[in-house]
Amino acid sequence: MTRMTGMARLGANVTTHELGHLERVVAWWGLLADVSFADLLLFAPVRDNRFVVVGQIRPSTAQTLYRDDEVGRVFTEVERPLVARAFRLGEIVDGEVTLASGNGPRARVHCIPIRFEGNVIGVLSRELRPDFERVRLLGQLERSYLDIYERFAKMIEMGDFPFIDSGVDPEDLPRIGDGALVVDEQARIVFASPNAVSTLHRLGFAGVVEGRRLSDLGLDQRTVRDAISLTSPMATELDRGGVFIQLVAVPLTGGRNERGALVMMHDVTELRRRDRLLMSKDATIREIHHRVKNNLQTISSLLRIQGRRLESDEAKLAIEESVRRIAAISLVHETLAHETGEDISLLEIVRQLSRTIESSLIDVDRQIVITVAGDVGLAPAEVATPLAVVINELLQNVVDHAFPAGREAVEGVVGTVVVELYGSVRAGLSIRVHDDGVGLPPDFDPDRSSGLGTSIVKTLVTSELGGDLEMANKPDGGALVMLTVPPYRRE
Repeated sequence: MTRMTGMARLGANVTTHELGHLERVVAWWGLLADVSFADLLLFAPVRDNRFVVVGQIRPSTAQTLYRDDEVGRVFTEVERPLVARAFRLGEIVDGEVTLASGNGPRARVHCIPIRFEGNVIGVLSRELRPDFERVRLLGQLERSYLDIYERFAKMIEMGDFPFIDSGVDPEDLPRIGDGALVVDEQARIVFASPNAVSTLHRLGFAGVVEGRRLSDLGLDQRTVRDAISLTSPMATELDRGGVFIQLVAVPLTGGRNERGALVMMHDVTELRRRDRLLMSKDATIREIHHRVKNNLQTISSLLRIQGRRLESDEAKLAIEESVRRIAAISLVHETLAHETGEDISLLEIVRQLSRTIESSLIDVDRQIVITVAGDVGLAPAEVATPLAVVINELLQNVVDHAFPAGREAVEGVVGTVVVELYGSVRAGLSIRVHDDGVGLPPDFDPDRSSGLGTSIVKTLVTSELGGDLEMANKPDGGALVMLTVPPYRRE
């Protein structure tokens, strides 16, 4: 259930667009809870001048005031007078309330009207202990965080926050504790948290940073200036000698101060190092597949050379069949060599096999049309490789035996073959290959068949893939081969 759907089910008396704006508040309010050191409750109006709590978040920077979940609780104006007053007046209201319907402890609340398109659609309430300043000694860090919160609160009251159009996903925001800078409109640093100073030191900047412009530290300040001028969050990533720092600039327009931005910083060096290792590993795996494909092609070339020296037609046919089977395996490795992951599309493999077999038919007046239907998603090499050989073998058998020389062609087409894919590798898949040819011999039994192709198909399906294989004639003519493969579990 999405947050917006959940708010609607709680009875919030707002429109769909207003629900979307409340959802944006919820997306951003983790930052607000951390800089305010307080619990945040989101109130939306319901009928009879009441308010329902449609959202709640606890801070990661302080102890929570609530042990229980308040979402879904409905309050009257008498129970939450400050919320009602902020909603009616459209102004920020401060005060104290008694929690738990008059029987609980007191709490300091800071009620912010949430404005959207000129209308107040809800109230965001910051709630903390009345003795917060005495219990937590406020230093420069705490006072700066609270000032940031005050500026965001004013932006919410004015309808400037949360941002409707934002190029930054709130889910990707660094935590305020990772490092934070407050800069003015000229990109001059007004405040730097201790963790931000440490991060700047890792980038090679020593000494006092407050009062200096970002450009003085050798940092590109265009991201911050764009965020301020466009009133939209901006993100970038710095690379200084192998140290990678993620920067997200969030514009600040509220409060007594001039326009500026909150710049959150996060050291992602270790993450980028792991990314490089994964990319290197992926490139190595793809190179291995590429080399295997080349080696298989070399083997095929050697077999062709050997085949040209043979005089026996039966031996030449055996060589040709071996080359064809190797080509099916080579196709899988060639596809994996161009993929970024370990899995490949089985549908694409079957399509390529079908095109290869269709193009091998020399007589243009007696073509066989192969159609592929359905999709089973991605498959690992250990599943795709035997299936490619099996499907290649089945299609080649149809081409060799289903449409004898005396069969009449219609508009150059002597017959059709359909390959149908069902299910998925994880849930179990099934593949049906059927044609409109002459069908299987009346006494055909796959279990007693001595043909090499049938033996290969049966062995790969039953032994290597652990599946089942069925072959039969269709009532309306032609043959049907159906194979099922159980769900695959990667070890």
